[in-house]
Amino acid sequence: MVYNKIEIPEEGEKIAVVNEEGDELDVPENPIIPILHGDGIGTDVGPAAQTVLKAGAQATGRDVSWMRIYAGETAREKYGENLPQETVEAIREHRVAIKGPLTTPVGAGFRSLNVALRKRLDTYANVRPTYHLDGVPSPVKSPGEMDMITFRENTEDVYAGIEWEAGTDGVQQVKEFVEEEMGFDDIIHPGAVGIGVKPITEFGSKRLIRRAIDYALEHGRDSVTLVHKGNIMKFTEGQFRDWGYEVAEEEYGSEVITEDTLWEERDGEQPDNAVVVNDRIADNMLQQVLTRTGNYDVIATTNLNGDYLSDACGAQIGGLGIAPGANFGDGLCLAEPVHGSAPKYAGQDKVNPTAMILSGVLMFEYMGWMDAAQLVRNAVEETIISGQVTYDLERQLKDAEKLATSEYAREIVTNIEQLA
Repeated sequence: MVYNKIEIPEEGEKIAVVNEEGDELDVPENPIIPILHGDGIGTDVGPAAQTVLKAGAQATGRDVSWMRIYAGETAREKYGENLPQETVEAIREHRVAIKGPLTTPVGAGFRSLNVALRKRLDTYANVRPTYHLDGVPSPVKSPGEMDMITFRENTEDVYAGIEWEAGTDGVQQVKEFVEEEMGFDDIIHPGAVGIGVKPITEFGSKRLIRRAIDYALEHGRDSVTLVHKGNIMKFTEGQFRDWGYEVAEEEYGSEVITEDTLWEERDGEQPDNAVVVNDRIADNMLQQVLTRTGNYDVIATTNLNGDYLSDACGAQIGGLGIAPGANFGDGLCLAEPVHGSAPKYAGQDKVNPTAMILSGVLMFEYMGWMDAAQLVRNAVEETIISGQVTYDLERQLKDAEKLATSEYAREIVTNIEQLA
């Protein structure tokens, strides 16, 4: 594809897919990877992540040719719009990309630029690993017990954006339909009302849950927990749970066993190399991740539940400043940190870039660069243990040295070189 305002690196090759399903990649030794620095602190954490990830690739005999792409503020300056089609096509064409945080301006035509990107690319699985790095201060006694990965459905639920504003003709039409045609005439209180629709489909649920189970099998995880509020929302989140069990029971044979079967037929004894699928109510799960942290492994859940749950888990391991994430479709990965754009700190070279760096680790794992991924993660951890940290961690640690964002990135690179 020819891009009008995106410069393609002179070196490097595109990542390609090698099968019809589009889920197996051919990754060259020097791939072209689009990077979107993002808004606010993206101007600081984006370049820091570039520096560290390139060093990790080079230390394992590879390289990365970065291709700058644009959305949000930089896109408005360059294209006059928030989300250029060139950006979407560049990610789709190159298969793997990484982005910083984006801010959606008021009245800009998008509810969320992040959500818009996910929908256009159909990256239906928002994946958020939560693990503790030695040296990171935590509000809980044993943060090392947290080693969980959340698969959050990315395209449905309340994030689908099907809602009507109070006082509009649209909301009145929906209200009348709900009350007069569907018979719910004593539910909605008098006066102004906003109404939204929460779609949960069999297709969307099953492909997300299937991906979570596949991950658990491929990575030797013990369990997949379906998190839902199906005791109340029986025909949406309750159906998500039921469809999850259908996938487990109908598609995986002896590789997967349900929790009921485990106890009814095996007295709780888990077969070797089998994944147990169970389910938990969402509000109880928020308690369980605090009180029984080590019992949970892989989580599959709906969009809003996944947002709440992954943030709560992130707090246990030190906060969103170090929480990575990525969005996956079929043959597609868009890595991104969990945190927001924090515009008041933009350009100050002070914020913590760890979340974006570790999102790049997740991207490397998807590319099959497991050695580079582990090297970068180890170097980040070694840097934090040494007390060479950004201001957010320095103020919580004894005898730590406060580094700028760029200095912290260079310190990680030094540790990459020493550990390689």
